[in-house]
Amino acid sequence: MKTESTRGDAPRMYQAVLAHLEHSLWNDTRNARTLAWMVTGLVLSQRASLSAWLPHIHSHATFAQSTERRVRRWLENPAIDPVSMYGPLVTRALRDWGGHTLVLALDTSVLFEKFCLIRVSVLFRGRAVPLVSHVLEHSSAQVSTAHLLPVLAEVKGLLDFLGICQVRLLADRGFCDTELMGWLQICGWHYRIRIKSSLILAAPDGQRLCKVSEIRLAPRETRCFQNITLTGRHFGPVHVALARPSDGPEQWQVVSDEPTSVETFAEYGERFQIEEGFLDEKSGLFGLEDSKIRDANSLERLILVLSVATLLLVSEGIQMVQRGDQRVVDPHWQRALSYLKIGLRAVQYALSRGQTIFSNLTLQGGPDPEPLRRTRPQVHPTATLEVGWQIIFRSPS
Repeated sequence: MKTESTRGDAPRMYQAVLAHLEHSLWNDTRNARTLAWMVTGLVLSQRASLSAWLPHIHSHATFAQSTERRVRRWLENPAIDPVSMYGPLVTRALRDWGGHTLVLALDTSVLFEKFCLIRVSVLFRGRAVPLVSHVLEHSSAQVSTAHLLPVLAEVKGLLDFLGICQVRLLADRGFCDTELMGWLQICGWHYRIRIKSSLILAAPDGQRLCKVSEIRLAPRETRCFQNITLTGRHFGPVHVALARPSDGPEQWQVVSDEPTSVETFAEYGERFQIEEGFLDEKSGLFGLEDSKIRDANSLERLILVLSVATLLLVSEGIQMVQRGDQRVVDPHWQRALSYLKIGLRAVQYALSRGQTIFSNLTLQGGPDPEPLRRTRPQVHPTATLEVGWQIIFRSPS
């Protein structure tokens, strides 16, 4: 699929996307062109549906059926490896990350009650940018560590290539596994993982303390256990933070490889960004649930299309904010949209005025110049009491 003219929104976007994709390791450059058209169709239609892309794809085919068949063959092509295609793109975006800590989120999402998407994302200024994604035929969001470690190994390969060593991984309680923690420890990565109430806590000398469920906290109380071990295997030493942020029964329970404090919950709370990313993909922005693809390998390549679009749009949003032009597309006085949605509006604005898009690709480390205001449960202590290996934070009721 090739265009000789850049007149019109779709051909101009295609040319801009293709300029970034040509750096990947393609066995056939025609596959890069097809992907560029697919990303173009996805962004312009905002639907992960092959039929919705057809009006935006320019080709020599006379009939829409021929174009759809070509796209479908691309999704079914076993020679297209999403990691090999997406890896060079995302590493180029991270090349200017610098010495800042890279925060990753590990999570899963069930697709069509039949497939499980395993994803590791870069948490970047309120947005989760896909790093590595893998789809397997599995009807539950709970997957074994044996399925997770190959995905994490691919992530480590990308980060080692970039020379990024300061890494913190965040994960929900479904990933609370000592084998996973041990692997992260070997990699030299830090972690914040929510733990289950059934876990056993023990003192450094191996003496059993209690189960997590046996610790009853008052509302707005936090307890931090330093240098303890977990489970009957006495995995550790690790550090655990427990909190009950409100009058409700729910407690936050987080294990860390670094000493814990109330700030541990703020660090763990960043994990919610990946859930918002899943929401954008499935229904909020790209409508993945409209897809009729029901094959794990084809779905993984479709996820590649969504990942490329997300990366490009977030980068575009970042550049608009850095130029001080965000209020051209965001009607709020302060940033109230994610970088993904600012990027989408920036692309729509630029295309309608014949301006350049996707001129640069970058995810720069460092603080957000325009942070998005959020409301998350927090615990704010006013006093500290040290009792050996245990530190208790209390706030007035």
